[in-house]
Amino acid sequence: MVRCGASLIGLLLPCAAFAQTSPSLHASYSTYAAGIHVAEVETGFSFGPWTYQMNLGFHTTGMVGFFFRGHQFDLAHGAWQGKQAVPRRFIGEGVWHGKERLAEIEYQQGKPVVRQLAPPNEDEREPVPEPLQANSIDTLSALAELIHVVAETGLCETTVHTYDGRRATEIAAHTVGEEVLEPTSRSSFAGKALPCDFAGRMLAGFKFGDDRERDGRPMHGSAWLAPVVAGGPPLPVRMTFETRWFGDATMYLSI
Repeated sequence: MVRCGASLIGLLLPCAAFAQTSPSLHASYSTYAAGIHVAEVETGFSFGPWTYQMNLGFHTTGMVGFFFRGHQFDLAHGAWQGKQAVPRRFIGEGVWHGKERLAEIEYQQGKPVVRQLAPPNEDEREPVPEPLQANSIDTLSALAELIHVVAETGLCETTVHTYDGRRATEIAAHTVGEEVLEPTSRSSFAGKALPCDFAGRMLAGFKFGDDRERDGRPMHGSAWLAPVVAGGPPLPVRMTFETRWFGDATMYLSI
């Protein structure tokens, strides 16, 4: 799960006006499924009192990379409205199964405006009704909001609706309680962390010809959050989640 290519440089140039500083925190993750290393993730965070910026890149590895080859890079920035993330722009670029994919979304008074979407969605998925697009946020902003809520309250009670230009989803997170993560060779973190259970389900944007009942079932997971630098916000240090591609997976903070 690491994704960034030379073509992305040109794509991100228009972002210079709002990306005036580099993310102040960086984190790397290794993802395993059935004991096999399946993906790598790189993230960058810049959380201020009024605004946020976040990027996430990933690529598949090993045998999973052979069968599900792909890489992706996403970037989001926005502002805080209380505990809520209010995105201003989202850009996602990747290559999956040899096909380039691009999404660029701007937000105008709570409405996502899709500026670019490749390949076109009309031949791939059912359209998402406008009421499900309204007041939605992108998936990176959803993660930023969870981190912000935990930093502000010490709890992870939040529900968000996301829209990525193709699908509308609902994601809800709930506090479980404090837990101590034991040391493991797969992670650089051990110690106290706040576990949060979450569930996400697709509301609209189903693929033509796919099993709607299956694709509409909630996908569950858990995230453990803890500060990784003194004075910094609590970041995910471990995550477990269901996938439709290689079963249950666990993501460990590695750096």
